Amino acid sequence: MSYQDEEEQVGSFPKDFGYGDFEHESDGNRASDDKPRILLMGLRRSGKSSIQKVVFHKMSPNETLFLESTNKIVKDDINNNSFVQFQIWDFPGQIDFFDPTFDSDMIFGGCGALVFVIDAQDDYVEALTKLNQTVTKAYKVNPRIKFEVFIHKVDGVSDDFKMESQRDIHSRATDDLADAGLEGVHLNFHLTSIYDHSIFEAFSKVVQKLIPQLAALENLLNLFIHNSGIEKAFLFDVVSKIYIATDATPVDMQSYELCCDMIDVVIDLSCIYGSRDNPDVPAFDNQSSSIIKMNNSTVLYLREVNKFLALVCIIREESFSRQGVIDYNFLCFREAITQVFELRFKHQKLEAIEQDSEDTMEDLRDFGRPDVMSSMKRFQD
Repeated sequence: MSYQDEEEQVGSFPKDFGYGDFEHESDGNRASDDKPRILLMGLRRSGKSSIQKVVFHKMSPNETLFLESTNKIVKDDINNNSFVQFQIWDFPGQIDFFDPTFDSDMIFGGCGALVFVIDAQDDYVEALTKLNQTVTKAYKVNPRIKFEVFIHKVDGVSDDFKMESQRDIHSRATDDLADAGLEGVHLNFHLTSIYDHSIFEAFSKVVQKLIPQLAALENLLNLFIHNSGIEKAFLFDVVSKIYIATDATPVDMQSYELCCDMIDVVIDLSCIYGSRDNPDVPAFDNQSSSIIKMNNSTVLYLREVNKFLALVCIIREESFSRQGVIDYNFLCFREAITQVFELRFKHQKLEAIEQDSEDTMEDLRDFGRPDVMSSMKRFQD
């Protein structure tokens, strides 16, 4: 049973405003199997399940203290919009890669990213050994995997401790891979905690690497902010609060947190006031928008792209006097996003047709093999 099934409302979201049901067993759906996978791995009690619950199921960080340890692979299907579509597989910490029943080709073959979680407040010598084994095994099966290391549970520690832990873990992990002859493998390191926005920001960077259209989205955002006088813009998946694209200017953590908080405020107000007259009409749709004026001459401006995507902009107050231009440019941006959606759908259909054609040709080639033709001749005789 999923956390969403146990509560009528999860954080700011009503029960029906979220991702699909929490999967414990594979349903054998081909569409799900074709999605890129994100594997969550690490030692026991490192915080893997807590990350998954907080980011994708809106569980309060304090409630994760009562989660039981994962004792089997738990699969979670994330399927809210045309860009954020993938599966998350949460692995138990005691998994043995050298067990004959462990199917490495099946596990790592369709994997898009592997997230290894290390508890920064624990002795991480054993975790680094496990990381080396995991990366070595996965890379041999699928060299295209993106490897991400979450140095987790850094809340409540000093900045010096964070930097020293990251430096030490980075140095040891890189040296271990070099000793194993894997100098070409690149590891990305992130300092994370479920008690602040760092986990959302880190997962944003992981998910972006699974989006083939990321470059097109970034170019559209660059054009949008350049022609609208905008300081910074994020394209958010509003359910998880991870940003699937942003413009080329550097990401400031404080600005990202402000945008996340704005999404929470808009959803809260929409759920309270937006659907009293007609509960069947969603309060949060592609007509939703919000303006928040800060006390530092900055304006936060939110516009809905569709039910699950929102564009959040940070604008100087003097630039916002040209709101008409910004709104017109946003409509152009939203139309371009729609075209990217359509191109993705067409590409997926073409891939499916090509795959079916290849399967048919393979059957025909088998039919034309000498042994098959000989059998056919005997049948005719």
